Amino acid sequence: MELRGKNVPRLREVNDIERATAKKARESWHVLTIMAEFIESTERLSELRPAVSIFGSARTKADDPHYALCVDIARRLSDAGFAVISGGGPGIMEAANKGAFDGASPSVGLNIELPHEQHGNGWQDISLSFRHFFARKVAFVKYADAYVVLPGGFGTLDELTEALTLMQTGKSRLMPVILVGSKFWGGLMDWIKTQLIDDGMISPKDLDLMQVIDDPAEVVVAIQKFYEARQKPAGADGDSEQQTGMYL
Repeated sequence: MELRGKNVPRLREVNDIERATAKKARESWHVLTIMAEFIESTERLSELRPAVSIFGSARTKADDPHYALCVDIARRLSDAGFAVISGGGPGIMEAANKGAFDGASPSVGLNIELPHEQHGNGWQDISLSFRHFFARKVAFVKYADAYVVLPGGFGTLDELTEALTLMQTGKSRLMPVILVGSKFWGGLMDWIKTQLIDDGMISPKDLDLMQVIDDPAEVVVAIQKFYEARQKPAGADGDSEQQTGMYL
């Protein structure tokens, strides 16, 4: 098919055969390493449920109140029967693993190889290492039954908005998404209401995909209530929408 006279190069048309062969070999190996990460995460995590993925800044220090708050939440979730999944690194990730490690359920770290910032913490019962962000991100959503999101930067916002997008578009099942820290998240929630909803970028009901909760005990209760409601027969309380959803 001609594209209006445009020159669209194809790998098979590269004149330098050695260059084309080397490029195909690199790309094929790249695909195989991605497949290997999906396979390993499936083997290690597919029977882990119920589990909760916890997110937050890698830069949060151990003396920060959010660090202690995360340890408390993770310990409560672990003792309530939820495995806790974090990014395996420092900061909030470390706090999540630390709290879960001392609890009754597994502490899981999905570590990522980065040139800066990331290093594995020592509180992981199950430790996986990823080279590719998107394979790691799939694991965060696929094996979690809830998201707990503490204050963080671009990476935290990326994980949050991706989970919301997948649920909004029906590409993953509905699950609780809990934002911890009303002071931190208040500005974002106001912006969503005054910009995204008022400008018609999202539906008002999309705001229901998130909850803002500060108390650690209430975080656990909110997750448990969500799944208790899903176990009810459709129409039992007039709201069967949350009881459906696709699994990623």
